[in-house]
Amino acid sequence: MRTLGTWLQRLIELLMAIMLAVMVVAVFINVGLRYLAGTGFAGSEELSRLLFVWLVCLGAILATAENRHLGFDLVQSRLSARGRQICAWITRVLTLYPLWLLIQGAFEQVKVGIGIFSPVMGYPLALAAAAVLVMAVAMLVLLAVDSARALGGRETGAGGEQS
Repeated sequence: MRTLGTWLQRLIELLMAIMLAVMVVAVFINVGLRYLAGTGFAGSEELSRLLFVWLVCLGAILATAENRHLGFDLVQSRLSARGRQICAWITRVLTLYPLWLLIQGAFEQVKVGIGIFSPVMGYPLALAAAAVLVMAVAMLVLLAVDSARALGGRETGAGGEQS
């Protein structure tokens, strides 16, 4: 399981690097064409916007997997080990509802976006909503894995290291 997780993490990092490189090249070419030829690549903005949405969503998945999201632990850090565990479970339970709303909303947007196409490049707008759907489902899976580990007595701390 650990090697699968590491492999998926590296794959996401590679995808993010490729997306960022494509965004940089597309914007650079567009700027160069505007200054040198007085014209540009019309799809550059749409492509960059789509890739940016996917980049953010994939980054959120990685941050969740590595337990690197922003957190406020002023109170939690002063609690006993049992108190921290209780806070972690409260957080897990409270996280379920927003994730469910995100999955529901993103799924509806994917369904709507299948028949609507971007004005310049012509890709289905469901592609952008799919990024949020993939992110929410991945976060739900990661939450389930984290909960299973906690039930098995292998509680993880910040950064994924075991405590």
